[in-house]
Amino acid sequence: MRIWLIIGALNGFLAVALGAFAAHGLRGSVPEADLTIFNTGAHYHLVHAVALVVVALVGLNAKGWPAKAAGILFLIGIVLFSGSLYFLGITGSRALVMITPVGGVAFLLGWLSLAMAGLRLKPTSN
Repeated sequence: MRIWLIIGALNGFLAVALGAFAAHGLRGSVPEADLTIFNTGAHYHLVHAVALVVVALVGLNAKGWPAKAAGILFLIGIVLFSGSLYFLGITGSRALVMITPVGGVAFLLGWLSLAMAGLRLKPTSN
């Protein structure tokens, strides 16, 4: 599960870097609507980078496939959902908009998989 911590941390770095790029490099260079779309991609990217770190932590104690599936689905969601919004925000092209919802579905399935992983956690006594 260490790999999900590394992937999550690197994606957190990338999401913050892309958010800064939007704020300082794109503002004034692209239409405001496209900048908003780009920022939506960065927001979802950062949220799911944190989710990948949670996957790493949950995966330490959860048995079976759900935690790993959640990580894979979150990563697919980042690439498809956030990636397509980044592309649209920078280029103004809607060529990839059909994959955006696929990324959104991957995010949703990732959250369900993470919930299933939570159900497999061993209860702790306090």
